[in-house]
Amino acid sequence: MARDDARHDSPTRREYVKYGGAVVAGGLLAGCTDSADAGSSPTESATATNADTATESPTPQSDSDGSYTVSMAPMGEVEFESVPKTVFTRLTHLAGMAFALGRGNDVNAMHAPDYYDALWNQFTPRLDGVTLDWSGLYSSWRPSKEKLYELDSDVHLADPASVFALDGWSQADIAEIRENVSPWFGNHFSHRHTAPPDEYADRYEYYTLWELFEKVAQVFRERDRYDALAAIHDDLLATIEAELPAEADRPTVVMGGFSTPTEPYVYNVDAPGFLTAHVRPFGLRDAFGDDVSSGDQVDMEALLEADPDVILSLGGMHPGTDMAAIREALEDDPVGQQLSAVQNDRVYAQGARYQGPILNLFQLEMTAKQVFPSQFGEWPTYESGPYPEIPAEEQLFDRQRVADVITGDW
Repeated sequence: MARDDARHDSPTRREYVKYGGAVVAGGLLAGCTDSADAGSSPTESATATNADTATESPTPQSDSDGSYTVSMAPMGEVEFESVPKTVFTRLTHLAGMAFALGRGNDVNAMHAPDYYDALWNQFTPRLDGVTLDWSGLYSSWRPSKEKLYELDSDVHLADPASVFALDGWSQADIAEIRENVSPWFGNHFSHRHTAPPDEYADRYEYYTLWELFEKVAQVFRERDRYDALAAIHDDLLATIEAELPAEADRPTVVMGGFSTPTEPYVYNVDAPGFLTAHVRPFGLRDAFGDDVSSGDQVDMEALLEADPDVILSLGGMHPGTDMAAIREALEDDPVGQQLSAVQNDRVYAQGARYQGPILNLFQLEMTAKQVFPSQFGEWPTYESGPYPEIPAEEQLFDRQRVADVITGDW
């Protein structure tokens, strides 16, 4: 199997810089343009559109000169000469991992940066001393090779298989960036356990959100931070598991993007992959069952036939989303007003499916209270503003502990 950090005899761009040389850019940069992905952008919002276990060593392997390796599919063993300081990301779950490790402001690129900056900063007010600014970064859903040279990142937290799937990217391009700028490190197709391009199929594995986070923590030599946050996550999952009612007593749920409230895009709550990391632990009953696939658009008649007890509106916590208007549109629609979730005031705002570990903690708490108020406490009525203040005795995880880990003060 080809290694993603394979060494070559020719000097890399960083070696040229180290020894005072220069890169002859013409040949390196020829033939690259911004390219469209075969799929749609995964931006999570009320304007959303159709869009296991690790087997490697749990700690990075280091040699005497300070370099170290981290192993993850599909890259294999990836070597780092030092801890990365500048971080390219393509999707926000990986930017969220850098954020959790105290490196959120080291991110220099991400998908829909202004959108996600606004959304993530709906949660930071509940984390004392934690700040984040992703506004104005390079929007990297369709990255260009030229821009990756310009950014000159220390690591590309992006799956080379997913970048290769973009129009205009070849295996040679992937190798060129790896060799001349910095390694790739990501695993995109764990999002829904979908198939990677054939060129990567024989070396692909699927990871959970927190398994991916553990790997990223190894890249940044932040095992202690990971362990501290993973312990909080484990405790939260144990609390949830202990209080869950029997499966037959759990409500039916629809999760979707309700930018056009009467024609939402819906996403399965029980599908495999890290996109459901905030709902799957609850063993929820998807109101649609196997009748629709994640990303399908449905009308009000189909939604009424499914008649969910609870509706979770993705992106509803974004400051640009009007949750009151979404609820009003459903109430005013002659079919929508018949929905059990609408009649019982159980249409709730959610955040994002492409979540990092910190949003995952908040969204697990959010989902617990929205779907199971009798077990976990009522979710406050939410229309706008940051994540609601919840009395300390009703919180399902310790915000101060999380904040201290992010800022390094724990």
